[in-house]
Amino acid sequence: MKESSQINYYYNNSSSPADFARQYFDYLNKVLNKIDDKSLNKLFKEFEDARSKGKTIFVLGNGGSSTTATTMANDIGFDIIKKTGIDKPFKIHALTDNNAVITAISNDIGYEEVFLNQLKIHYRKGDKILLISASGNSENLILAAKWVKKQKGKIISFLGFDGGKLKKISDLNIHIDTNNGEYGPVEDCHLIINHVMAHWFQMYLKK
Repeated sequence: MKESSQINYYYNNSSSPADFARQYFDYLNKVLNKIDDKSLNKLFKEFEDARSKGKTIFVLGNGGSSTTATTMANDIGFDIIKKTGIDKPFKIHALTDNNAVITAISNDIGYEEVFLNQLKIHYRKGDKILLISASGNSENLILAAKWVKKQKGKIISFLGFDGGKLKKISDLNIHIDTNNGEYGPVEDCHLIINHVMAHWFQMYLKK
């Protein structure tokens, strides 16, 4: 696992906030260009497969990744309907958005099962899950992934750092290869991938 931080290096070697920003932008570009093209193509195919079969994609994440999950549900759900007028939309559901359910599970059972218990309610055969995590080691995501694997469902992940435990569990992963602890660049890249997907499908589904 990489331990040194490029972000600290850029700060220590910048002459101004703008200079630091430019170095940060350049780093994002380098990291994005390392993403495997085959994995990206497979990601789009997995989403289109779910849409064409009317299956649900459940999106899960903690902290900053939870907001990316929420954004994906909007961008790939409602926004694509609005901009394409398609009759068969993406059924994408963020398990990060129901405060009552999240706090009830956390309080009554434990936060590590906050996604698992929601999947036990909503998951149906053929559905897929997308796990968003910089470290790839969040226990609540790992428990959810293992449960879905037992249901023979497809596990997709957006990861960072060295990929963590989820990299081995997942059927498909989009790995943002960064130094350990660089949450900002990882989360930036995950959100960019969401926007790339949203724009692609807006145009692709108009054909």
